[in-house]
Amino acid sequence: MKVQTKVQKAVFPVAGLGTRFLPATKASPKEMLAVVDKPLIQYAVEEAYAAGIREMIFVTGRNKRAIEDHFDTAYELEAELASSGKDDLMALVHSIKPDDMDCVYVRQPRALGLGHAVLCAERLVRGEPFAVLLADDLMIGEPPIMQQMTELFARRQCSILAVQEVPRNQTNRYGIVKGQPLASDLVKVDGLIEKPHPSVAPSNLAVAGRYVLTPAVFDRIREQPRGTGGEIQLTDGIAALLASEQVLAYRYHGRRYDCGSKLGLMQASVVLGETHPELGREFSAWLKDRQKLAQTLAG
Repeated sequence: MKVQTKVQKAVFPVAGLGTRFLPATKASPKEMLAVVDKPLIQYAVEEAYAAGIREMIFVTGRNKRAIEDHFDTAYELEAELASSGKDDLMALVHSIKPDDMDCVYVRQPRALGLGHAVLCAERLVRGEPFAVLLADDLMIGEPPIMQQMTELFARRQCSILAVQEVPRNQTNRYGIVKGQPLASDLVKVDGLIEKPHPSVAPSNLAVAGRYVLTPAVFDRIREQPRGTGGEIQLTDGIAALLASEQVLAYRYHGRRYDCGSKLGLMQASVVLGETHPELGREFSAWLKDRQKLAQTLAG
């Protein structure tokens, strides 16, 4: 059997309830919240596609049908656009799912944590290295963050975690890396702790929402007891992987917006709004006018 050395599959855990965005997420998935004119999940899928990944695996739950519909054919919409001669909009709709991209779906029957969600995709991954992208984290880079990581995987052939430095008082929000620097943007991981208190955190290097993992991690996740919050943690599974494989932490080149929070979603909307090809200039001018008005009123 030929060993797969390229990352060709991506896993998107999208079964969460999105309670921080209620009431907006009462009947609509949080991953379908829009930043300017695209839902969060589309940004993540486009990032994976730009990295050369063509099989997108969605780990879904109840009330997530809108995600499947978004990447499916919309016959009524396309018929209306065709009859109206709106070819530009038709091309836009078709671009959501290119012909060479496959979307497959598997249910996470119970909310048992991120590690459990990834484990639900094991049969679909089929023993290959795979990416994990958390749509809550909207990540912008050039080249795209996942492309940076898959190119690094092609050279290193080991699991890779995207990381960033966070304020010390925020370590209890993230998986935190303990390790040894190999280069300015690369750390050999010696240990991982899920959401440690700042007083015991080994560093302030936090795992962001992008991973490239070897399939050996599935056995480690399966063997792990429930961790922080009574959940099956992906961080714990990766930490156990260190006993048999090298894991690297990569300081990615780009920006991350925590769109799992209202503030992060608003920040991403402003930043991407200012750079939008159609409305960026007008939106930026409006922001400047508002700032001038606020300064005038304050003075």
